[in-house]
Amino acid sequence: MLSAYLGHVHVADTYWYLEAFFLERLLEQRRASEHTVASYRDTFCLLLRFTQERLGKAPSTLEVEDLDAPLVGEFLRHLEAVRGNAIASRNVRLAAIHSFFRFLAFREPARSGLVQGVLAIPTKRTDRRPVEHLAREEVDALLAAPDVTTWLGRRDRTLLHLTVETGLRVSELVGLRREDAHLGRGPHVRCRGKGRKDRCTPLRKQVVWEVKRWLSDSPGTPEAPLFPTARGGQMNRDTVSYLLAKYAQAASEQCPSLKKKRVTPHGLRHTAAVTLLESGVDQATIALWLGHESVETTQIYLHASLQMKERALDRTRPRNVKGSRSRYKPDDELLAFLEGL
Repeated sequence: MLSAYLGHVHVADTYWYLEAFFLERLLEQRRASEHTVASYRDTFCLLLRFTQERLGKAPSTLEVEDLDAPLVGEFLRHLEAVRGNAIASRNVRLAAIHSFFRFLAFREPARSGLVQGVLAIPTKRTDRRPVEHLAREEVDALLAAPDVTTWLGRRDRTLLHLTVETGLRVSELVGLRREDAHLGRGPHVRCRGKGRKDRCTPLRKQVVWEVKRWLSDSPGTPEAPLFPTARGGQMNRDTVSYLLAKYAQAASEQCPSLKKKRVTPHGLRHTAAVTLLESGVDQATIALWLGHESVETTQIYLHASLQMKERALDRTRPRNVKGSRSRYKPDDELLAFLEGL
C-alpha cells in the first residue's frame, strides 16, 4: 500500500509508523472498511506530498518530528485555500491525522509533546446547509431522461429508480451483485453498508418489476454486478455521479427547477429519506432503512421537509384569540437596540 509510494530506500521512522498504523491498527485491529482505508490513504498521500514541497525531503526520509503541529496547520490551510476543499473535507483529513497521532501516542510516549500539539488542532465548525432533495415532479423528470430503447438507458433507468426508492449509498449501489436482489416473496435488496453492517431494504412492486426486466435483459452469473459497465465490470462512484449529472441536465429541459439544484447520488438518498418522512414513517424506521448508526442522524431530514413544517404551523395557529398577533415592543432605547441584534 504505502510501500509502493514511499519506496524502500533509506526509510525513516515515519514510514514504519505509517505502515504499522495501516496494517496493524486499521486493517488488523479495527478491521476498517475499504472506504475508510482509502480515505486515510489519500489523506497521508496529500500530506506527504505537501511536506515534500515545504521541506524538500522525500517522504521516505521524513522523521515524525517533521510532521509537527505548525506543518499540519499549514497543510490544512493549503487544503482550503489552494485545493479549494470545503471545511467538511478539511475536517475529514484532520480526523485521519488525529487517528494516526493517537496511535503514535501509545508507540512513542516520549513524543507526547509532539502528539499533543497535533491533537490540539481543532476541527472547524461549519454551517449546516438544508438537506437538498428532489420534489416528486423532479424525480419523475429524472427517471424519464434515460433512453430505454438502449441497453445502457435501461440499465441507467433501473439504477436511478432503485436508488431513489431505497436511498442506498452510492458505494452500496455499485457493490450490489445480481444475487443481492431478492425479488420473490418479501422483495428486497441486501447490501453491505458502513461499518461492515449488512442490511436489507424492501422494494416496491414497480421497482421489483423493473429490476426483473433488467435482469432478464442482461443475463449473468449470480456474482456479477447488478449494474455492470458496458464491458461487464463494476461501476464506480465517479461513473454514477457522471451519469446522474448528465440525466439531470437533460431532465432540466422538461423540469426547469432542476437547473437550480446540484443533483448528486447522495441527494437521491436524501430524497428517499424525506419521502419516507413525509409519508409518516417514524425516524427510527428511517434510520434502520438508511443504515444510520443513530436516530439523531435522521433528524436532519426534519429541517428539509417544508411540507411538514407547514402542517405543524396549521396545527398550532391560534384561532379567535384577541391580541395573538401583537408583538413585544421594548420601552427603552438600549433594550430596543439589544432586541434588534
